Amino acid sequence: MEKTVSEAIAYRRAVRVFKEEPIDTQKVEQCLKNATLAATSSNLQLWEFYHITNPEIIRRIAVACFNQNASKTAKQLVVVVARKDLWRQRARANLKFIEEGFNNTEMTPRLEKRRKMAQNYYGKLIPVTYFDFLGIFGWLKFLAFQLVGLFRPIYRQARTSDMRVVAHKSAGLAAQNFMISMASIGYDTCPMEGSDTLRVKRILKIPYRAEINMVIGCGIRDEKGIYGPRFRIPFKEVYRLIN
Repeated sequence: MEKTVSEAIAYRRAVRVFKEEPIDTQKVEQCLKNATLAATSSNLQLWEFYHITNPEIIRRIAVACFNQNASKTAKQLVVVVARKDLWRQRARANLKFIEEGFNNTEMTPRLEKRRKMAQNYYGKLIPVTYFDFLGIFGWLKFLAFQLVGLFRPIYRQARTSDMRVVAHKSAGLAAQNFMISMASIGYDTCPMEGSDTLRVKRILKIPYRAEINMVIGCGIRDEKGIYGPRFRIPFKEVYRLIN
């Protein structure tokens, strides 16, 4: 029986040792489909997921993850990749989806306005936001936006480094969707930031401009796999209610 959302969140832990028990590849794949339903900036979905079941490749990636137990004992691995470099293709995909949707709809002035807004967003605003050349254009945009921001609210994160953060935030949201989905069916995960990302990319033949967001070990928790009780900063220290 699957867990509720709250039960899955409470159940999920960073499990660092997995049992010698296989997990169902198709179930993991379904959890990755759930990952693709995560919230994502501008619906650009600048992510990819490498689902690894080959024991030899798992062994090689474990070495690149410094032989952490969560990688060495994992039955499967998922590598979450941020693909800021694909913004053009993903913007075009959104435009195509919008056009096809409106083509099958009887247009009204209100719908026509919405279509133009969507066309301008993906055809003009996204290119202005994401395009850069050697970081130069990004800094020019950043300075221009700061100047405009003296007079009215404006989006200020315009540099290449800013857009990398945006892509990684979306990839992280997708990764959390995946891990909660795994927890809901009694499977366990461990997100790992500690890895030689260049070696991981070489092993998986990941494009140069793509960036590893995290490597996730997958399996069923061993009793030794959770290293201690869960600790969280007291809620009152991180919660701010603005009335």
